[in-house]
Amino acid sequence: MLSRIFLIGFIFFIGGCGSFENAGEALFGPGEQKATLTDRMSTYADLVSLPLPRGRIVAAVYGFSDQTGQYRPVPSSSFSTAVTQGAAAMLVQVLNESGWFVTLEREGLQNLLTERKIIRAALKEHDENTPAFDLPSLMSANIMLEGGIVGYDTNIKTGGAGARYFGIGISEQYRVDEVTVSLRAVDVRSGRVLSSVLTSKKILSRQVQGDVYTFVEYKRLLEIEAGMTTNDPTQLCVLSAIESAVIHLISQGVNSNLWALEDSSQYPLSVLSEYAGTPIKIL
Repeated sequence: MLSRIFLIGFIFFIGGCGSFENAGEALFGPGEQKATLTDRMSTYADLVSLPLPRGRIVAAVYGFSDQTGQYRPVPSSSFSTAVTQGAAAMLVQVLNESGWFVTLEREGLQNLLTERKIIRAALKEHDENTPAFDLPSLMSANIMLEGGIVGYDTNIKTGGAGARYFGIGISEQYRVDEVTVSLRAVDVRSGRVLSSVLTSKKILSRQVQGDVYTFVEYKRLLEIEAGMTTNDPTQLCVLSAIESAVIHLISQGVNSNLWALEDSSQYPLSVLSEYAGTPIKIL
């Protein structure tokens, strides 16, 4: 009888693992894998399906910093931050992928200026009768994109469930964190904030485990433990929040006539219309 209960419980547990990914891979690891392009979340599909703009916007990104002041909780190192410090690179990547922006290098501006000086020095003509070589001027931006990661909240929701019968137990726990980013478009000529948006992304952590601790026969103790944990990668959640912020910023600009679509008839059926209709949840 106990053997049957064990088999039923173990099959149930393995079935639960199947909802994450292949049970064998979930319990024993995926093994060695090649480096691949970074995985993306559902907002990436929205980003690359945006309708074309009438003209691309020349934008400068000087930085997009971590403003949360949060560090990883124990037992991680107290010197390790809770969120990525490379959000500016993520924002530049998202802007280029959207097809709406011509993004100018500003975070590494000093390096760029130094390299231009080196080129001028190397190609400068010593003959006074020959005009000196000169590089074209750097492009200027129409708008600056400012903001950063402004919030990281842990344990905003936790829960779980479990059952145990005659030494056979199965349990599940979950935890939800949340990251928030702020993005605003600033008119370079006037300094006016044209549009501003806050977006948040939930970060889900989930643990499933099962164990058996029972006597199957006299002086025969059976003890088995198995389990696994899945965590949404924090950097992917930050990237998803940035993607959502860029789409919302474009949508707000279209509705405010700050910029326009190449074909305005596409707007009602586009991703921009869907994002414009997203309600703000009141807690």
